[in-house]
Amino acid sequence: MPSAYPNNDQSAWIISHRPPKAAVNAFEPNGFFLERERSRSGRIVSSGTIFLTNKECPWRCLMCDLWKHTLSHSVPNGAIPRHIDYALKQMGELPEQIKLYNSGSFFDPAAIPPGEYSAIADRVSFTKHVVVESHPRLIAKSATRLRDLLEGSLEVAMGLETVHPEVLPRLNKRFTLDHFAQAATLLRKEGIDVRAFVLVQPPFLDEAEAVEWAVKSARFAFSCGANVVSLIPTRPGNGALDRLMSAGEFAPPSLRVLEESFDQSLILGSGRVFADTWDLERFSNCKSCFKARKERLDLMNLCQQLLPRISCACAHEGF
Repeated sequence: MPSAYPNNDQSAWIISHRPPKAAVNAFEPNGFFLERERSRSGRIVSSGTIFLTNKECPWRCLMCDLWKHTLSHSVPNGAIPRHIDYALKQMGELPEQIKLYNSGSFFDPAAIPPGEYSAIADRVSFTKHVVVESHPRLIAKSATRLRDLLEGSLEVAMGLETVHPEVLPRLNKRFTLDHFAQAATLLRKEGIDVRAFVLVQPPFLDEAEAVEWAVKSARFAFSCGANVVSLIPTRPGNGALDRLMSAGEFAPPSLRVLEESFDQSLILGSGRVFADTWDLERFSNCKSCFKARKERLDLMNLCQQLLPRISCACAHEGF
């Protein structure tokens, strides 16, 4: 049976299946929140995340839905520092760690103007650790420039997604494992920490393969020098994945698959592993055990220790 997904013109196909974008304000962040996270030192620290509003990423990744809250043009001068001011005022406390995520790459000059780096660094001078995100192919001197402006340390999060040799090229991310490894090596050489995003059950992988490749991807990220691996359950809702789901070429992972991927990646003992629990209930079909299972994942994120699985009658169904 032929695939619903083309071998060529993938970007055009992905865009053609998109629902409309949301209306966003160029002078306000898309969102922000406070949470707790285990730091490299083992301390549990307050961590603030700010979703900056900016121009859409130039890549058109198959699984991405972050474009929904982006602009079609670059932000005006002074907009990004205003985002940070706005979010910090609403947060009510100054976190020890702050993540400046921008629905794309911090080092894309069309998204975050390099001329704003100094003002951005000034706004977050209170924090001990700053995390930004970037496509591996945009890692260059801009990362060290930002590092030099910060009062605290810098970490760059990169979407590795998967090391599956057939799936990665089909995600339309347009980088190779060598690109990722080279970017991670450059960052670590400059004293910049590395965080890798790994997809749990990306398109074109079924449940039987999902855990194996999530763990292989985590192992590769750690071998490249990553300090952190964040496991992201692949979510539909961006149009393209919904089309593949209807064609039988994608299915969201069950909660059990995320749990198993987390357990096995943590057992590697190579660095911190975090399971993304945002909107987690959509991956569970059992109301009886969901709360306890989420609490287990949240606690494991903090303690970085394997905890006993939650027993439930639904276990045999694979939820």
